[in-house]
Amino acid sequence: MTIQTTSSELLHETIYSIERSDGLKVFFMPKEGYTKQYAVFATNYGSNDSKFKIASRGEEICVPDGIAHFLEHKLFEQPEGSVFDKFSELGSSVNAYTNFTSTCYLFSSTDKFYENLKLLLDFVREPYFTDESVEKEKGIIAQEIRMYEDNPNWKVFFNALKAMYHEHPVKIDIAGTVESIHKITKDDLYTCYNTFYTPRNMIVFIVGALDKDEVFDFVDKTLNNGKDKEEALIQRIYPNEPDAIVKKEIEEKLSVSMPLFNIAFKDVDNGLRGRELLAKDISTRIILEMLFGRSSELFMKLYEEGLINDSFEHEYTGEIDYGHSMLGGESKNPHEVLNKILDHIALMKEKGLSQDDFDRIRKKQMGQHLGYYNSIEFIANTFVPYYFKGISLLDYIEILKEISFETVSERFRKHFDSDKCVISVIRPK
Repeated sequence: MTIQTTSSELLHETIYSIERSDGLKVFFMPKEGYTKQYAVFATNYGSNDSKFKIASRGEEICVPDGIAHFLEHKLFEQPEGSVFDKFSELGSSVNAYTNFTSTCYLFSSTDKFYENLKLLLDFVREPYFTDESVEKEKGIIAQEIRMYEDNPNWKVFFNALKAMYHEHPVKIDIAGTVESIHKITKDDLYTCYNTFYTPRNMIVFIVGALDKDEVFDFVDKTLNNGKDKEEALIQRIYPNEPDAIVKKEIEEKLSVSMPLFNIAFKDVDNGLRGRELLAKDISTRIILEMLFGRSSELFMKLYEEGLINDSFEHEYTGEIDYGHSMLGGESKNPHEVLNKILDHIALMKEKGLSQDDFDRIRKKQMGQHLGYYNSIEFIANTFVPYYFKGISLLDYIEILKEISFETVSERFRKHFDSDKCVISVIRPK
């Protein structure tokens, strides 16, 4: 077993890794002096992966929307009862989440780490689905879907996605629809599990005050006790997404006291991965803070005019095959906020971004990023999605340090295009 080492002099952090003979990669980051340990068992499989081909079968497989999330729910159910109860008995906290691109199972503990780790590694590798339990779960998830359909913040976000994307499955709710989940069968769950829950499509990440040799030996021994699984060669099938948006705006009425809005800019510079994708991500986040952060001229102006309040936020999502920037919050007049944002972008394109603002924001973000390494939750939950995009977590600070004003200015001119801009509004009933 050869242990690989990746280090960052700037961060004074090191990540160790091994690749098992079955293709599973295991990563460990030591954090001396920490009382809490954290482990994630993740698969490169999310709600976007509803169409795929398996080399051994040949034909295209199309499964109901929401099946990745459904599968995540069902893995916690074992013949002898709920896995949640077993982790509780060990005094640890277990959780899981499914997003558009991955599914993660995780726990944090302050005691009995290896007992918890064995439980995590075992239950994720031991699916147990019956026709009866699948039918029962449909009712539970249907209630969850209906709850989110009445959630204004959830609706304003997904309506913005629907306004941007013609074909890409990112516009579909992660949990699917009530109609789609009722089509899910036990066989569908096993097909997706056997396709995507395979060693080469999964990783284990562990962080805490632990001994690296002991960690790797324990994982290796535990996994060797399991059954060998046939590895499927996966071809994910995504539709061709046009660069153009679907529509400029979507409005809906729900129970809110003040209108909610999301303003989004659709990315067309897609297909990147690794350091190139990370550089685009960092550039965009710097721009968002420069233009719309709380210290920006535009934020102060909109705030003083009463057009936005403390709920105003900005975020960038950058995946390999899609991306978007999103601004949102509450406003008595969302369309006036949109007009002022577009006017400000046009002005800044004419006069150019400020070098001083760039230097200040980059320095601030470097300080923030260094501080994030005090959180083992941040480390684990950032490492996993980065890894699946070909990005090393430890590269972030290096690229942030090296990013140039010219790179950020070019990204600003390219990404913040009024023709690729949409607005989603939820108004009071």
